[in-house]
Amino acid sequence: MLELNDIHTYYGRSHILQGISMNLQKGEVICLLGRNGAGKTTTLRSIMGFTPPKKGNIKFEGTDLAKLPPYEICRLGIGYVPQDRRIFPTLSVQDNLEVIERKVESGWTVEKIFCTFPILEKLKTRKGRHLSGGEQQILAVARPLMTNPKLLLLDEPSEGLAPLIVRAIEELVKEIITTGISVILAEQNMRFAMNIAQRGYIIDKGRIHHQGTIEELKEDKEIIGKYLAV
Repeated sequence: MLELNDIHTYYGRSHILQGISMNLQKGEVICLLGRNGAGKTTTLRSIMGFTPPKKGNIKFEGTDLAKLPPYEICRLGIGYVPQDRRIFPTLSVQDNLEVIERKVESGWTVEKIFCTFPILEKLKTRKGRHLSGGEQQILAVARPLMTNPKLLLLDEPSEGLAPLIVRAIEELVKEIITTGISVILAEQNMRFAMNIAQRGYIIDKGRIHHQGTIEELKEDKEIIGKYLAV
C-alpha cells in the first residue's frame, strides 16, 4: 500500500532523514518509535508532502508522492493528524468536522463521527479554543476521517496527555482501525504504540535501526534500552 525507498529529507542544509525505507500493507497498523528529534515527525511530513524528500521515492498504491503537493496527497486517501493538532480555534466541533468533509458514498459523515465517538456529539457546539487538551486531541484524531482516508498518519497523539485521556485516545484509534483504515503511528510512548500496532520501526538520528513485529520488539531489551529508554 505504502512504500518508502531510501528517503533523504533536509531542513535547509540539515540532513534529517538519511535513507529511510519502510513499508505498510493494506489494513496494517505500524508504529515509528524513537526519542524526541529522532526523525519521526519528518518522516510523516515527507509522506504528506510538507517536507518533500530530495532523494528517494514514496509510493502510495503505485503513485509516487514525492513531487505532489499535500492537497493532492490528501485526495489520494491519506489523512494526517499533526503533533500540534491544528484544529480551528474559532469554529465549533461540528464546523471543524464539516469544513474538511469530502463526500464519498457510504463514507464518513458528521453523524457517523458522532455515533462512533459520542463525546464529540456532546461537544458539537463548543468552539475549538474552549476544549481541553484531551478533547482537542480527540477532535484532531477524528477530524481527518471526514476526508475518508485509506491511510491515517498519527504524530504523537498521546503527547502531553493525562493517562486517562491517553487510554481514551488509544480506544479511539482502535475503533478507527476496525473500519479498515491503515495507520502509521509515530510515538515516543512505547506502551501506547505497542498496544495498537502490529509491527514497528525504531528510528534514531534519521535512520531506521531496527524493525520487527511488536512481539519481537518487546522481547529485544537491548534495542529498547539503546534507542527508546529515557
